[in-house]
Amino acid sequence: MNFTDLNDLILTWVIIYGAPMLAGTLFLGALGIPVPGTLLVVAAGAFVRQGVLDIYITPLLGLIGAVMGDTMSFSMGYFARAWIERRFAHSAAWQKAEALFNRRGGIAIYLTRWLLTPLAIPINLIAGSSGYGGGKFLLYNVSGELTWIILYGGLGYLFGSRWELISDFISNFSGLLVGLAALGAGIYLVLRWLKQPITTTAAVTPLPELNIEMLE
Repeated sequence: MNFTDLNDLILTWVIIYGAPMLAGTLFLGALGIPVPGTLLVVAAGAFVRQGVLDIYITPLLGLIGAVMGDTMSFSMGYFARAWIERRFAHSAAWQKAEALFNRRGGIAIYLTRWLLTPLAIPINLIAGSSGYGGGKFLLYNVSGELTWIILYGGLGYLFGSRWELISDFISNFSGLLVGLAALGAGIYLVLRWLKQPITTTAAVTPLPELNIEMLE
């Protein structure tokens, strides 16, 4: 079974079993199972417009499923923290990355819920393993997932039968943004490496002391 057939099968299940099926699929997607999360959210908006799904229950259960999956993947990182600390605690690079995430992690969590979705699961694991506060994670996570469901579900509702074109555009655009982000990070690291001063240590051989008495 290829991905197209799998997507069609999941969409059929959503039509048959309704919002609980959507919630369960988004939950699995947040755990790393390769399911078409964004496609489902856009399609769910179109199905709501067609009267197949309920306009109130569908977004609510979808939000609950996505948040629960994110919370579980965050917990995986949290429980792996002890092993990670034993392995990387003395690494200056890890300490710097941990401190940076604690300062800017909220933005990363929020944006990867709806804009840079391919990075959502790695961010969940990093947040859990870096000691990021669970309450803060939940706040940014719910905000981001709510944006995802309202924005993409709203687009599906707005475009109705043409929702597949919108889904393809969103997926391609998100992939492009992730590629640009990776390129920007690579350029930043290269420039930072080039700015580091080059230090060379030359061995200096001390000159023998001059004996004045020998010269007289």
